Amino acid sequence: MLVGYVSNERYVALPETLLEFTAADGTVTEARSTASGAVHADLAPGEYRVVLYRPGFGQKTEQVTVSADEPHHFRLLTDGLLGYMSPRCVKAGEQSEFRVHAVEEYGLELWRYGKQKEFVRRIGTFDEHGPRATMQITPDGDYTQTGVQWNKQGYNSAALGQMLTAPERSGLYYLHARSKSGDFFTFPWVVAPASPQSSVAVLAADLNWNAYNSFGGRSNYIHADGFPPTPTVNSRQDLKRYTESEHRSYDTDTYPPLSLDRPDPFNHVEEGEQLEDPIAGRQGCHLAPAEWRFLGWLEQQDIKYDLYSESMFHFDRFSLDDYKVLIITTHPEYWSAHMYYTLKKWVFERGGRLMYLGGNGLNCEVELLDDHRVVYHNTRWSHSAMDENPPGTESRFDVRQESEANLLGVVFSFPGIMTAAPYQVVDVDHWCYEGTGLKNGDIFGEASLHMRVPGGASGHETDKMSPNSPPGTRLLARGMNADEGGAHMVHFDTDSGGSVFSVGSITWPASILVDSSVSKITENVLRRFAE
Repeated sequence: MLVGYVSNERYVALPETLLEFTAADGTVTEARSTASGAVHADLAPGEYRVVLYRPGFGQKTEQVTVSADEPHHFRLLTDGLLGYMSPRCVKAGEQSEFRVHAVEEYGLELWRYGKQKEFVRRIGTFDEHGPRATMQITPDGDYTQTGVQWNKQGYNSAALGQMLTAPERSGLYYLHARSKSGDFFTFPWVVAPASPQSSVAVLAADLNWNAYNSFGGRSNYIHADGFPPTPTVNSRQDLKRYTESEHRSYDTDTYPPLSLDRPDPFNHVEEGEQLEDPIAGRQGCHLAPAEWRFLGWLEQQDIKYDLYSESMFHFDRFSLDDYKVLIITTHPEYWSAHMYYTLKKWVFERGGRLMYLGGNGLNCEVELLDDHRVVYHNTRWSHSAMDENPPGTESRFDVRQESEANLLGVVFSFPGIMTAAPYQVVDVDHWCYEGTGLKNGDIFGEASLHMRVPGGASGHETDKMSPNSPPGTRLLARGMNADEGGAHMVHFDTDSGGSVFSVGSITWPASILVDSSVSKITENVLRRFAE
């Protein structure tokens, strides 16, 4: 009978895996997975003790219910070095647990990423008396929904605790792990202040990081609607995004959750990478490594800020009323309705000032089921065939709530995607241009550290004004991307004394360190908003 399938942490089929099934009466049956990862064995339905082994992966033993009606999904974890903090975002003085997967001795250090990488302290060297005892074990099945649950098995003793107390200073921290043989891996830790220390708050986009995190085999872009019944053998032959000529990004009404309880390799920063180095790689250019560039710029300008995360905002871990300015950057694509309306009321009713220094922001509603399970409500939506989307709607958020242009002044649209270009000045009389020397028709934002889509500060994904932009929204600059795909830089004030400044581009923070006009415009707005 078909007992099940064996796959790795990317839900890729693992052939040549040895399995040993022991029944309650002691009978032992051996099996080996096929090229598709399938496991066939002459077994009666029931409970079995199963041992799995494949070179290059972690051995494990588990209790499994074998059923003829429901193939079991065995999962193995590749040997290597990975880690994450749980929780990933805390306040100063609170504790997080470091959860590291290593198959040999490793050392761990704490660093702070600001205007430079700053060594904080060594955490220690970690190994155990047992062989490969620092190797983690992943659950079977789809653990993107439930979390990887590392440090769960074999960490019962208090002496084996791996807790860290967050430093007093707010900021973006990274843990540096190095194995005895030289492997290196870094993972982020957002530390918020115990109480407000500045008039400026910045949000790290951890809900967006999680949407792109494919560890476990699913993200909001790969198998967003759930695993297919069999593991991947060849991506180009098996995944819908490659096999369907007009793949609709999201084609169902419901989506299973994606857990925050997973390592996130996309947020890794190479050891030698410095603040003003180009941002290489497909994902780092719009996740934490790119957000670091903006935080470093703030510190270069000697602008004080308190760093929080989107999930902390959702759970009301701080109050907007303690701040004059809130800054969201780079790619804050996924927000809960609670976050959106809390921010909107602050801006429109209580005089809050919002700087939106990113692109494709607040575009899709999320729902947090608890402290780590996030449902991404994509609805039935396509970024590549807009005429198929619900009539009169501008985004996935609009389908369920309202267009984010009501708050941001701009909303993502498909023209301009995966291109980059400078901006052109449209309204130089606006105060944001003071001291830049620019005039109408001039271009700025030509330099960029964004290596996935190089070309300028307007790019990767871009937002534009729409009929839902608030009355009085003022167009200040327009990206020069082809097909009218350039980002719109806009500003508007509210009757309560609030203000919103939006740049509508993912690549803006990747230009801020290397383009003097992008830097000066951002500084002008921030210092005026913080008055």
